[in-house]
Amino acid sequence: MRFTQRLVDAGVAPSTGSTGDSFDNALAENLWATIKVELMYWPGTTFATRTEAEHTLLRYIDGWYNPRRIQAGLGGLSPDEYEETYHRAERDHHR
Repeated sequence: MRFTQRLVDAGVAPSTGSTGDSFDNALAENLWATIKVELMYWPGTTFATRTEAEHTLLRYIDGWYNPRRIQAGLGGLSPDEYEETYHRAERDHHR
């Protein structure tokens, strides 16, 4: 209840699903599985501190997973490549 009130006070709408819905966490579980395989279980991956682990996770998500990891839904391109292709096509179209 206190958490919900803090969200309301901050003007944030909570994103929650229905109780017992097995599909609510599917995307999050998929992301964590990918992080484990591509980052955490990589040979030699160790962290001296929690801060080092947090920085590595953020670097992975912001530096690799979001911009450069190939996505099937983008025709086998990374988000950066897809966006570059889109903007190049727009420039060529307006010439």
